Amino acid sequence: MLASTTGAWLVVENGLVVARGEHDAPSRARVLADVVFTPGFVDIQVNGIGAVDFWRAEPEEWRAAGRRLLESGVTSYLPTLVSAPRNGYREALARVAAAQRDAVASGLPRIEGVHLEGPFLGDAPGAHPPELLGPVDLDWLLGLLDLQPGLVRLVTLAPEADRDLAATRALSARGVVVALGHSRCSFEQAVDAASAGATLVTHLFNGMGPLGHRAPGLPGAALDDDRLTPSLIADFVHVHPAMLRLAALRKHCILVTDAVGVGLDSFGQLVNERDGAAYLEDGTLTGSTLTMDRAVRNIQTLIGLPRAIEMATITPARAVGVESYASHGIGARADLVALDRATLEVVGVWLAGEPAYARP
Repeated sequence: MLASTTGAWLVVENGLVVARGEHDAPSRARVLADVVFTPGFVDIQVNGIGAVDFWRAEPEEWRAAGRRLLESGVTSYLPTLVSAPRNGYREALARVAAAQRDAVASGLPRIEGVHLEGPFLGDAPGAHPPELLGPVDLDWLLGLLDLQPGLVRLVTLAPEADRDLAATRALSARGVVVALGHSRCSFEQAVDAASAGATLVTHLFNGMGPLGHRAPGLPGAALDDDRLTPSLIADFVHVHPAMLRLAALRKHCILVTDAVGVGLDSFGQLVNERDGAAYLEDGTLTGSTLTMDRAVRNIQTLIGLPRAIEMATITPARAVGVESYASHGIGARADLVALDRATLEVVGVWLAGEPAYARP
């Protein structure tokens, strides 16, 4: 992170950051005064935004969502497809692939791949309809991945749904990141899954058994096993600030929004926005209405700005292999964000060094 009122600078050439510094800026440098300048935010779990649901979004809805994500500082994201009838996944992936191509052509945040959250989840379904969940069908899953090679980048599954951890091993061997979530597995099961190749834990504390002092379960493994990186929803609704602070001080966590489209039907129930989050009509918490810039502002009040920005940029980018300045620094793609120094609101975004958003 570069944060300066005295003239931090960057040199961008051919869409890449090639040099940076704090003093004695060369003539070709961009001097950054009175802003907090960071790598672009990377959201690896976002289901939709506003009135857009990524499961069923049409081209113009993808573009509208991309524009809103830009305004919140997101330069890369993984649209997340939650559990659904299996006969709909082929078409959903095809729509994401088309949106991925269009995003690059339209100067919108990069769709780095898909996050499949289900349908192979355990006994902590949250808002996922239980009738759609079950044990891993590995042939179906690998066949789905083959329909759009390289598109699926992250899969959340429950260890108890993955018999003998065969899916975790197979996905890891293909370079697909495996996250553990929506699970009441034991601490030992989670550790075994990490040994099989799982590296992330999806929205820590949500959609999992409790953290117990004698049976720490998945939350305990997420905090104790250094092979597992947890993600957190920092809207102060999904997780109490004290628990967010404890987790973020213990681990290099990832900020996610887990944002959902609102005012839309979800398997027969309307998704409503209230009290700072999104709920089904029966009162089930179904996701957030959070944005990444607000997540950064929230978490920085607990652990400070440098760690907050790391959680929104470097850690998620490295976790899923995003090839940008966030993960690789000098020599990588210049996806960048400028924040107002006083309010930490987004004032500018650059994609591959080109201006993509400026606050009116």
